[in-house]
Amino acid sequence: MRENTIYDNYEELISHGSVIERKVALAIAEAGIKSVIPYDRTYEYVSIEKETLKVGSLQFDLEKVPHIYVVGVGKGSFPIAQALDEILGSRIEQGFLVVKAGEKRLLNHIEVFESSHPFPDERSVVGAMAIKEILDKAGEGDIVFACVTGGSSALVNIPVGDVSIDDMQITNKLLLQCGADIVQMNAVRKHLCNLKGGRIVQYGQPATVITFTLDTNTPGMPWPDLCLPDPSTFTDAIEVLQSFSLWDKVPESVKERLLDGQAHPEKETLKTLDGMKQVIFSVGNQKIACEVAAQKAKELGYEPHILSSCIDGEAKDVGIVFAGIVNEIVAHNRPFKAPCALISGGETTITILGKPEKGGPNQETVFGFAAKLRTTEQMAFVCIDTDGTDGPTDIAGGIVDGKTKAVMKQKGLQLTEIFKKHGTSAALTELGDAIYTGNTGTNVMNLRVIVIGKNEKETT
Repeated sequence: MRENTIYDNYEELISHGSVIERKVALAIAEAGIKSVIPYDRTYEYVSIEKETLKVGSLQFDLEKVPHIYVVGVGKGSFPIAQALDEILGSRIEQGFLVVKAGEKRLLNHIEVFESSHPFPDERSVVGAMAIKEILDKAGEGDIVFACVTGGSSALVNIPVGDVSIDDMQITNKLLLQCGADIVQMNAVRKHLCNLKGGRIVQYGQPATVITFTLDTNTPGMPWPDLCLPDPSTFTDAIEVLQSFSLWDKVPESVKERLLDGQAHPEKETLKTLDGMKQVIFSVGNQKIACEVAAQKAKELGYEPHILSSCIDGEAKDVGIVFAGIVNEIVAHNRPFKAPCALISGGETTITILGKPEKGGPNQETVFGFAAKLRTTEQMAFVCIDTDGTDGPTDIAGGIVDGKTKAVMKQKGLQLTEIFKKHGTSAALTELGDAIYTGNTGTNVMNLRVIVIGKNEKETT
C-alpha cells in the first residue's frame, strides 16, 4: 500500500485497467479530500495568548469567561473537536461530541459518543439530549463551541410531540429512497426535531455560541442547520411528502405533527437568530476541495477544469452526462483537450423503486458513466463521498476506466440489472473497483475526478 494514503485498498485499485490514469485520478481526489480535513484550519482560527482567547477576529479575556463548553455532531466534527481539545485543554468545563459509529478515537476533555447514520435510532436521541443538557447549563459570559458538520440529521434527534424515533427512522428511509434532494429532505426532518433549525444557538443563550463547520455550498440550504435559522415551513414539508407520493406512507404521527404545525404558526422552526450571541466559521468546503484537486492535477501534468462544485441530481444520470463530455473530448478535442482532468463536487441522489440491494449514489454514478462511455482510451473516473461512506455502505465510492465495460462483460455483470436492483456495491467489489477509506474526518459531499489522456509523470 502507498504510504500515507487515505485508500485502504490502494494496491487493488491500481492493479488493473488504465493503471497510470487510475493512479493520477486517485491522487487528485486524495489531495482534494485531505485539503478539507478541518483540523489545521481550526488551529488557524483559535489560539490562546496568556489569558486572551482569540477566535478569528474575536477576543475573550479568559479571566472573565466563567465556563467554556464544547458540543459537536457530524461525520467531519472529530478533527474540529480534536483541535479545540488540544488548544483549550482543561479550560473545557464539559464537552460532548456525537460521531458516526466506527469513529473509535477518543479525546482528553470531550466525551465522544457513537451514534447511528444514515438512519436515526435511540442513540440519536441519547446524543441529542446530552448536547441539550450542556447547552442548558451555559450562562451569561460563557462560551459554547459547536462543531457541526454533515450527517447531523441522523446522528442527533429530539422527536417532537407524538413522533417517535422509530417514526423518524421510517420517514428518513422513505426520503432517502425517493430521490428527494437534501434541501427537500431537511425541510421535513427539521420540522420533526427539536434540535435542528438553529436550536443549538437558541438553547445555548445567553452564552456566546461559536460554530465551526464544513460548508457544503448547497444552494437554498442553510448549513449547518443546527446552528442557522430554517427558511422552510410546515407547508413546505407537507408539499415534499406529497410531491414524492410519501404522504400516505409516512407514520400517522408525522402527518399529525406537520398538519398541526401548519395550523399553528407559533410552532414554526426558528426563522431568525437576531439578538442571539453567535458567530460561524467555515473550516472547509467543496470549493476548496475542488481547487486543491485542480492544483494537484496540474502538478501531475494534466490541465485541470473545475466543471462545478455543486453538481447535483440523479446519480446514474450525472454519470451519463460526464460520459458524454468525455466522449466529446476524446473524439473532437472539445470543449477541452487531453491530457486533462475534469473535477466537480456536489450531492447526487438515487430514486429507489422496490427493495434495493446494497449500493450508494457515488457507486451508481460510476456505473452510469461506464454505461455510456464510448472510448477505451487512457482515462479513469473516481467518484467518492468525501466522508468515506457512500450511502448506507462502508464503501467510499468507485473507480472505473475505459476497460471496465469489457471486464464487466467477461464477468457476466449486466448494467441493466445493476441499475434495476441498485446493486452497485457487489458489482464494484467483484471488479476490484470499490474504494475503501474508512472515516476520513471530513464531509463536503461528493468529489469527482476524471483523468483523460496519457501523461507519464509519476504520482506522489
